[in-house]
Amino acid sequence: MKYPHVDAAKKYAEDVISGRIDVCRWVKLACKRQLKDLKKYKKTGKKYHFSEKKAERICNFIELLPHIKGEWARRKELIKLEPWQSFIYTTVFGWMKKDENRRFRTVYIEVPRKNSKSTMSSGAGLFMLTADNEPGSEVYSAATTRDQARIVFDTSQKMARQEKDLRERFGVQVNAHNINVIETASKFEPLSAEGNSLDGLNVHCGIIDELHAHKTRQVFDVIETGTGARIQSLLWLITTAGSDRSGICYEQRTYLTKILENITEDDTYFGIIYTIDDGDEWTDPKIWAKANPNYNVSVYPDDIARLCKKATQMPSAQNNFLTKRLNIWVNADTAWMNMLSWDKCADHSLKIEAFEKKPCIIGVDLASKVDMAVMAQLFHENGHYHAFLHYYLPEETAENNTNSQYSGWSRQGLLTLTPGAVIDFTYIEDDLRDLSKRFAVKEIPYDPFQATEFSTRMANEGFPMIEMRPTVLNFSEPMKQLEALVLDSKFHFNGDPILTWMISNVVCHLDNKDNIYPRKERQENKIDGVVATLMALNRWLANQPKESIYEKRGLLVI
Repeated sequence: MKYPHVDAAKKYAEDVISGRIDVCRWVKLACKRQLKDLKKYKKTGKKYHFSEKKAERICNFIELLPHIKGEWARRKELIKLEPWQSFIYTTVFGWMKKDENRRFRTVYIEVPRKNSKSTMSSGAGLFMLTADNEPGSEVYSAATTRDQARIVFDTSQKMARQEKDLRERFGVQVNAHNINVIETASKFEPLSAEGNSLDGLNVHCGIIDELHAHKTRQVFDVIETGTGARIQSLLWLITTAGSDRSGICYEQRTYLTKILENITEDDTYFGIIYTIDDGDEWTDPKIWAKANPNYNVSVYPDDIARLCKKATQMPSAQNNFLTKRLNIWVNADTAWMNMLSWDKCADHSLKIEAFEKKPCIIGVDLASKVDMAVMAQLFHENGHYHAFLHYYLPEETAENNTNSQYSGWSRQGLLTLTPGAVIDFTYIEDDLRDLSKRFAVKEIPYDPFQATEFSTRMANEGFPMIEMRPTVLNFSEPMKQLEALVLDSKFHFNGDPILTWMISNVVCHLDNKDNIYPRKERQENKIDGVVATLMALNRWLANQPKESIYEKRGLLVI
């Protein structure tokens, strides 16, 4: 067999598509994309072509490297690629443009812990340093902290130290803080915002491990910008799931999912996500292998079972299990909403125009004048609720904030930026007047904080303003009801990513009377949209006729 890894990779993709290998929908879409491209670009002279020779070469290189951890290291064994790993390597390194430079420039791999993430990244980094025929190659393992940046580098360093043939063949020198190839003036170094200058980089390969842990996009932007001078540089992103849906990691994940769903076209971006599907029960051992491609190889069923049992018994351990072992994006560290159920409530075909002239309640949370304000428009029909939210933020807050999504949300028309350093409430007032002309606005509950002048003006114009203070009494029942509505698929929204982010930020605490209240763990984790929605839901619940206890017991039935 001339190209065994290429053949194994293709068979893996075919087995995924046929269902012989049980995986989630994102893996299926990634395999479908590859098989489709192989067919589409089969003829020579097209935009891209697949080089079996180059695809096989990277795999052969990786399998000459030693294991440096665990039982395989004790046995001094070389790496043996699993079919899913061959699929990733051959796809990334096999596709060429007409000029024989690589097609893919960005790689996003999302996979749970213990699935050899560091080994895969370290192997790719050593290949890009030594065997990619790039003069002056600069390879960086990048992170926000020194310790995180050294994880992939240290693995590469130990591999190079143990593999004498690698050092002799490519003239590799292994030092305490870098790996060098003198003849080609190439280097591999750990790089962190904590201890390095991030300016002036000429990146051939930038490896960012655990991207979900990056609270800002600083390191990502520097590495991505630093690849501009190279004709076939590679940005290698590898991570587990996390909880920050406003960060750079979820931004990249969302971009990839749109590519895989053919919503966005980017032939230079490759990615794959290993997780479970919506509707899968995370406690069911039958689905654990879907999220863990190295199941029964480096991921052991007994270990997963032990951690799952702990997660079912200790709520504080549940999110850690979901993110680290099943690669599920969760809400804030102490959970309120089931995000898998929440995601099912997203209906991208839902349009506000379908509710013209229908009754609605609009919850208003003006919060701080220098922060986000929200109007939540909530409709109620046949036991189902439909929400549409309107967001406002001062331009200066958006420009100076660490939330990398604000500018993008504004460009998409999801977020209104008002000029200056504080929110211009006239924008909100004008929108409220417009909404009142289009819809039958029954009530407008509002938080009186920062809203005295606003509420007075609107009340004088005849708007049905209802003061609602942020008390446990006002929010506990709506929170419980919203959770029940989501679980019962009776709450609907138009896929609004801001609301999803805010829902994921909500944490709650039970008091001694089993009341709950929406909270956030960090100041940057905004929940204003959830608060406004709960205010509107509170009023809908208050307006519903209350059934008599005699009716419940059937005592009024004749």
